[in-house]
Amino acid sequence: MTRSSKRDILIDTARDLFIAQGFHAVGVDTILKKAGISKRTLYKYFRSKEDLILAVIRHYDETFRNYLMREVEARGDTAYEQLLAIFDVAEQWFSEANFHGCIAVKAIGEYSEKNKAIQRSCEEFVRLIGEYMEGLATQAGARDPERLAEKLVLLFEGAIVMAVVSGKPKVAQQAKAMARRCVDEHVGEASRQGTG
Repeated sequence: MTRSSKRDILIDTARDLFIAQGFHAVGVDTILKKAGISKRTLYKYFRSKEDLILAVIRHYDETFRNYLMREVEARGDTAYEQLLAIFDVAEQWFSEANFHGCIAVKAIGEYSEKNKAIQRSCEEFVRLIGEYMEGLATQAGARDPERLAEKLVLLFEGAIVMAVVSGKPKVAQQAKAMARRCVDEHVGEASRQGTG
């Protein structure tokens, strides 16, 4: 389905600009010019730039998680394989020409304590990624799925930062090697072989 409403165009345009340039660096006028939409239309949908940022983060969260889950499930038949496939998907994402890192990390870095609504939205993004990983860890038979998911989120987010800083998508494979050790530590042999 094509996102073509003016609200969707504003969100998509703002997302692309925010990811590439940052939130504070991109003004409302820049978004409007690139989107070809009037200021009046913007304020019909969003009371402020912060409201637009929240809509962008929420849309990005939903879109990214759906992409991640779909790609992970396509790469692994078992939950164990899928936990590790997260990092293969990350490498694919890091290799994209328009990869500029995690929008939630960018937003929290620019807003942190200044805007509680944006901070909560970013925390929700990371929490939901963690819940997805915890669900896979539970399916894989991890002894402590919550703890394993915490480790994997740390490796995942760390890999994102390192990919941005280094420009090297292969950092995802380094994170995958560490993730494999963590997963193996938490998951029994039968689950690793797909028989558990």
